[in-house]
Amino acid sequence: MASVSAGKVAAPLQEPSSVVAFKTRPVPAIADQAHLDVLIVGAGISGIGVAYHLQRDCPKKSYAILEARDAIGGTWDLFRYPGIRSDSDMHTLGYRFRPWRGEKSIADGPAILSYLKETAAEYGIDRKIHFGHKVVRASWSSVDARWTVEVTGPEGRALTLTCNFLQMCSGYYDYDGGYMPGWAGMERFTGAIVHPQKWPENLDYAGKRVVVIGSGATAVTLVPAMADTAAHVTMLQRSPTYIVARPSKDAIANWMYAKLPEGLAHGLARWKNILLQMYFYNAARRKPDGARKVIVGLARDALGPNVDVDKHFTPRYNPWDQRLCLVPDGDLFKSIRAGHASVVTDEIETFTETGLKLRSGEELQADIIVTATGLTMKLMGGAQVEVDGVAADLGKTLSYKGMMFSDVPNLASTFGYTNASWTLKADLTAEYLCRILNKMDREGFAYCTPHNSDPTVTADATPPLSSGYFQRAHDVMPKQGSKRPWKLHQNYAKDMLALRFGSIDDGSLVFTKATAASRTQPLQKQA
Repeated sequence: MASVSAGKVAAPLQEPSSVVAFKTRPVPAIADQAHLDVLIVGAGISGIGVAYHLQRDCPKKSYAILEARDAIGGTWDLFRYPGIRSDSDMHTLGYRFRPWRGEKSIADGPAILSYLKETAAEYGIDRKIHFGHKVVRASWSSVDARWTVEVTGPEGRALTLTCNFLQMCSGYYDYDGGYMPGWAGMERFTGAIVHPQKWPENLDYAGKRVVVIGSGATAVTLVPAMADTAAHVTMLQRSPTYIVARPSKDAIANWMYAKLPEGLAHGLARWKNILLQMYFYNAARRKPDGARKVIVGLARDALGPNVDVDKHFTPRYNPWDQRLCLVPDGDLFKSIRAGHASVVTDEIETFTETGLKLRSGEELQADIIVTATGLTMKLMGGAQVEVDGVAADLGKTLSYKGMMFSDVPNLASTFGYTNASWTLKADLTAEYLCRILNKMDREGFAYCTPHNSDPTVTADATPPLSSGYFQRAHDVMPKQGSKRPWKLHQNYAKDMLALRFGSIDDGSLVFTKATAASRTQPLQKQA
């Protein structure tokens, strides 16, 4: 994270001494049978954000963060493949409460991880994180008005914690492994097969022939990053994706930081990018043919006359039916134009000893095959959820304001946007959580439960994107409803009005007083 001195653009990102202190500073172990007001699961970008808002808006609330892995950062620590970077600008992927001061707006993974570590250390959130603690079951009791959370700690130690409110920040995919289609003949290939989610630390691809299977964000990141040292990199795709080039440095934002007070510059840079994103997204959805023409035309100009853009860079679907891929400074296009990389649009018939045989009959020779084939969706980090002794099937619930589940009390889960920076929605979710907690304290409520009592509200199982990983998760993800507050907008301005400024008493969030049993039950409080 670069320095945050006002009046000039910061130097390139470096990990500061505070991060070293974060890594070595001991955190007291969380006690078995401890009780917390709020239990946060996940120490990535969402969990750190929730912790900050709790400290700011609910300072009397006790909380802890449980992280199943041994490091902070979530996605930004898990993925280690070459070129790992954001596909959203850091003025919006960074927190609203802490400006991003890196010179590059499209930042690499280590710089983002440094920013997260530094944020946690600056606000003392690092003192609340307990690593190696995996939540395996969460059981809600309406009589006791609390969650009982079963946890597997370091060295297999079993703990049981209780909390009034459970906030899940564990993401939406399986950290243990990505999606891997079963291709014929994989066992015949004599080279290395690598999934980006399990990237080997010592993989040597210098001078090697590499095939990257996929056309999503991971693939378009890997290809130019590996092409610098590999003999050649081929991106093999079943069908094209919309790919848009964008400068890695935000010249306007950097100018504002150099000329204006930091807080003002941060707000202006953030809103500039929010409004531009909303404008281009809405324009593309209103006039998809025009958007397609512009995006494909820009790719054609960047790639030159020797690439079949109609075949390799013109998708069959409309813009934003699936997420657009961002290539900073057009790095993918430059690698292809220079001859260091190429694109093949075809399907795999079988793996061979030396590469891949395609349906067209073409054969691709490879020393390394990278399967950038996507994620496996998983809610709640795989934890089982029960409500009053009955297993909760979250895939059959309605999503309340994109953060809670119908008929599941005192449980929220952070989901970011599919068409904008994840953190925009994560921040709003954290703010709304604090508003709920403060309302319950003011008015003496023990818990709140989203409940749909409107018979005209219908469930819509259509995923927000037609991408494969969403399609595969049809039965896993909660459904959206046909009306507010069950309908997802994927629109920051609308969500800001609803979550930051809208009334909590919307007729769908039902508040309940504590029973006599829950008021008198003794607690072992964890600070």
